[in-house]
Amino acid sequence: MTDQLRIALAQLNPKVGDLEGNLALALQALSDAAAANADILLLSELFLTGYFPDDLLFKSQFVADAMHAARALVAETRNSDVVLILPTIWQDQTGLHNAVVVAERGEILALRLKRELPNTDVFFEKRYFAPGPLPMPVTIKGVSVGIPICEDIWHPWVCEHLVREGAEILLCPNGSPYWTDKQHIRKELVRKHATDHGVPLLYLNQVGGQDELVFDGASFAIEPGDRLVIQGKSFESDFILSDWQRGDDGWTCTEGRVETLPSTDEAPWRAAVLGLRDYVHKNGFEHVVLGLSGGIDSAVVAAIAVDAFGPEKVHCIMLPYRYTSEDSLRDAKDCAARLGVRYDVVAIGDPVDGALRELQPIFNNRPPDLAEENIQSRMRGTILMAVSNKLGSMLLTTGNKSEMGVGYATIYGDMNGGYNPLKDMFKMDVYALADWRNKHMPGDCLGPGGEVIPQSIIDKAPSAELRPDQKDQDSLPPYPVLDDILRSIVENEMSLGQVVERGHEPALVKRIERLLNIAEHKRRQSAPGPKLTPRAFGLGRKYPITNGYKDQTVG
Repeated sequence: MTDQLRIALAQLNPKVGDLEGNLALALQALSDAAAANADILLLSELFLTGYFPDDLLFKSQFVADAMHAARALVAETRNSDVVLILPTIWQDQTGLHNAVVVAERGEILALRLKRELPNTDVFFEKRYFAPGPLPMPVTIKGVSVGIPICEDIWHPWVCEHLVREGAEILLCPNGSPYWTDKQHIRKELVRKHATDHGVPLLYLNQVGGQDELVFDGASFAIEPGDRLVIQGKSFESDFILSDWQRGDDGWTCTEGRVETLPSTDEAPWRAAVLGLRDYVHKNGFEHVVLGLSGGIDSAVVAAIAVDAFGPEKVHCIMLPYRYTSEDSLRDAKDCAARLGVRYDVVAIGDPVDGALRELQPIFNNRPPDLAEENIQSRMRGTILMAVSNKLGSMLLTTGNKSEMGVGYATIYGDMNGGYNPLKDMFKMDVYALADWRNKHMPGDCLGPGGEVIPQSIIDKAPSAELRPDQKDQDSLPPYPVLDDILRSIVENEMSLGQVVERGHEPALVKRIERLLNIAEHKRRQSAPGPKLTPRAFGLGRKYPITNGYKDQTVG
């Protein structure tokens, strides 16, 4: 038995399915833990497979390969004094499990299975895993350690059972994605466990982007008495060492690092940067291209991209037509210069006019409408995709959540692209982030400081510039109004009657709901983007395309 422990939390960035790469990350962490004389090394949830593997878990060869990788990592502990807590998948006679393997001296000391399987929001673990029994503590270096796995701590009985069975300290591996206020919610939960059960809880979270999810890290530990004794970095990998001492009142942290977390204003920017960076790099791309229109959305995407990759990896293209204003031409060029990116101009007049000329016999002198406007957008999308194909850059699309909510975007046009950093940001959030970025230099970002987005872009009225003197508010209500209606319906699931009670006109509320419903087919075909709120389109909000429901709470 020991009265002292040094615990290492490896807050790392695994890649789903990359067993070899994740194994290499784990081996490096094991080496770092040994060099630091750590007693215990904890890795994050499903570390070897990455979180979350989805239907890879139905592939028997993947399961077999993951089990082999786990045993190989266990063997690597044979010459080490470090006890490894390895979260991975594990298959036995009762089924496939989300599990933790505890390894010491090349042998499996214990196996613990996740009991509470999330089946809401973005994770549907009951589709893949069998639940384990209430877990028992594991004796590590003579200390009784409880290892609840992620969702296990969101239900009171798992931690309660572990402590009742003698656990003196709780180590919790997690795969918990970021959204606004999530860090506060986690801390309140852990604080309650530490208070109710009188034991410290160390919360390890993974970091990195995985498709539409962003894991923010921000690992921490709380002791009884509401003492935050460890705080890891947010949106960055981190290796967190802490020393613990057993006393008359249980285990206390004698040395631990407490980092300052990003503000609530900075966090969405950092999440967008990390999500974009990892999506591009983990899918084998090195650089990106986007259309820079002189408007706020493309300017913010360009700034996020430069912060993610550096100016030399970002290519911006202005694609003017006869309706493109001189202000837009000037603002796009100015923005590109401030960001330091490559900037090209490819006029679309000839190809658009040629298409209109060839279509004239079919259009048969019908008056111009959205069809002609959409040709402009689709020509831009075609040219940008051609550049993406020829130069090997991932095309970024730039539509925000407000526009995607009401379908104010052209499918196969400005919606073209491999990833959309603004997918889960309402229009007014985009403006707020632009203003914030001009005044701050985010951590772990590669772009220049200062006013990278010209104030003239922030100040001017938004326009798609697909017809003379067009403004977004010709077709939509003012964005503060639109955002509030959409936020009420999409994120808060309010009835139309409740939205009207917030002060909105009934006819407008009904119109926005109709636009929201009929645009679902567009959203299904849209590029992925970082989930920044609990109700992101697609991953966090799943509605049918064919939908006959009518909300009758407004006449």
